Amino acid sequence: MTSQVSPSQGAGGSDVEDEDVDLFSVNWNQDHSCFSAATANGLRMFSCKPFKEQLRRIQEDGGFRIVEMLFRTNIFGLVGQGADKQYQQNKLTIWDDCHNLLIGDFSFKSNIRAVKLSKDYFVVALEHEIYVYSFKTLKLIHLIDTTSNPKGLCCLSHHADISVMACPGMRQGIVRVEHFGSKETKFITAHDSNISCMTLTVDGLLLATASVRGTLIRIFNTMDGACLQEVRRGVDKAEIYSIALSPNLQWLAVSSDKGTMHIFSLRVRPRGKDASNGKSAIAGRQMDRSYSSGSVGSNASSSLSFMKGILPKYFSSEWSFAQFRLPEVTRYITAFGDQTTVMMIGLDGRYSVFSQKMFNEVQEN
Repeated sequence: MTSQVSPSQGAGGSDVEDEDVDLFSVNWNQDHSCFSAATANGLRMFSCKPFKEQLRRIQEDGGFRIVEMLFRTNIFGLVGQGADKQYQQNKLTIWDDCHNLLIGDFSFKSNIRAVKLSKDYFVVALEHEIYVYSFKTLKLIHLIDTTSNPKGLCCLSHHADISVMACPGMRQGIVRVEHFGSKETKFITAHDSNISCMTLTVDGLLLATASVRGTLIRIFNTMDGACLQEVRRGVDKAEIYSIALSPNLQWLAVSSDKGTMHIFSLRVRPRGKDASNGKSAIAGRQMDRSYSSGSVGSNASSSLSFMKGILPKYFSSEWSFAQFRLPEVTRYITAFGDQTTVMMIGLDGRYSVFSQKMFNEVQEN
């Protein structure tokens, strides 16, 4: 089943007066059950299942560039667009909307590129620095220098027992992984060129990355830095908008400026666990490269892939088993809603859902 609803509509689905308001950014919450929209006149929050507008706040003096949610709570990380002196582009406000309470304000020397929240930490990404704060004390606990990071790339794990953060390193193509619990730092050589997109699994055990070339997506073990799988989106250069890993580690979804969402089958599985139940190897912290017999689809490959090691690497590439066309004129970010659906939000105000049945139909055709 696929549905498309515009976030410029009210909770009941009817048009509202400000339907032409500028939409600056959209972001999923940590479990992808909701998403927030930062607009030129405020913020909105939507639940995904069922799709419904749950909250709307209007700012008369200006809106927000970034709105980040903390799970399904009414705690937000807010960065303004600069029109309102209270909400500047270099200032993060942590706000409890339920109690109408300011939790904290944090100002920086340059504009904020991204904000990430978890139950234990919150992260502020500037173009050349990453600030990590404790949510409990609101104190700065890490200051990390990065290579030029205009997108504010960083990601946080959200498991109750494990806290992992990934961000660009000091050299192009390098990802820095911080394991806060064990106080270990790992540097992963992910690509030859600069990183353009990355994501972590909920437990932080797996990292998926793409470079500015946008042709290859690689999946790494964050404990030892091993590359577990590599898939190919295409041959032409593309800007990768988002990467998503399904909760059961069965699928990988990628959206880009080529107007296509690609679905890949993953072959990385936690050792000693049944990946179909969505559990990960938290205790063992180990991964293997075994194929899953329960995969929905197998990735496409060249008829000459049997000559791996003889022909150029391109001929042994794994290609997506399903693709969905999207408008090329807008930016879409993707996430898995559950084990059987993948969701898309666009900066054109559209929300779409693709089901497992559609994966099968696309593959058969």
